[in-house]
Amino acid sequence: MARGPKKPEKAGKEPGGGDAAGQSITESRGEWAYHRLRQAIQAGELKPGERIREIEMAKRLDVSRTPVREALRRLEADGLLTFVPYRGMIIAELDHQAVMELYQMREVLEGTAAGLAARHASEAEITLLRDLMAADPGDGDPRALATHNRQFHGTLYRAAHNRYLLKTLNVLSDAMALLGMTTLSLTGRSGTARQEHQEVLEAIEARDQARAEAAARYHIREAQRARLRLMFDGQKPEADVE
Repeated sequence: MARGPKKPEKAGKEPGGGDAAGQSITESRGEWAYHRLRQAIQAGELKPGERIREIEMAKRLDVSRTPVREALRRLEADGLLTFVPYRGMIIAELDHQAVMELYQMREVLEGTAAGLAARHASEAEITLLRDLMAADPGDGDPRALATHNRQFHGTLYRAAHNRYLLKTLNVLSDAMALLGMTTLSLTGRSGTARQEHQEVLEAIEARDQARAEAAARYHIREAQRARLRLMFDGQKPEADVE
């Protein structure tokens, strides 16, 4: 993980001591620490159930404990961290019911996003979706597949042109990071997911709102089935998710 931002020269009191410049420095470092730890969770570097110690995270990021403390508070508010008695702060874990609820919401909201994208997406956004399909990494590294999958879905969300829907889908995307291993690691899943993405794209290109919504909902249902297979197989989380 990259080291923290270069520490500015002191301007009066230390950060947190009441000086305005110091407070700005602390907020800047806290924001940076928040995004770096958030990325580490999303990338699977910090795994569900893993204990998070403030002092270790400060060393990892090469910053003081103050911005890390602020970052951890924000991540807990986001639902990515949780406090467990006798264990302390850990990366949140999702039980079976939470996973089912998550995919149920994804099906509804991503279906809505695809339908809206068929109606509102600009030609530039449709071209970007085409380019992402053309750049699909195939059946290679699951991490590369997961990264590409996030890019495709993120582009789809933005093409819906609904800020409130986008905000809600981004919250769900954060929760997906808590699932661990990507379903694209399952044999054959990357190929079928690619076909499902293509169906969504073709419906958007045709400006067929109903078809786009149905294709996206089907895609999420298939992803849920793949997720349940992973859970029942008892495989440990390693990477990212679909």
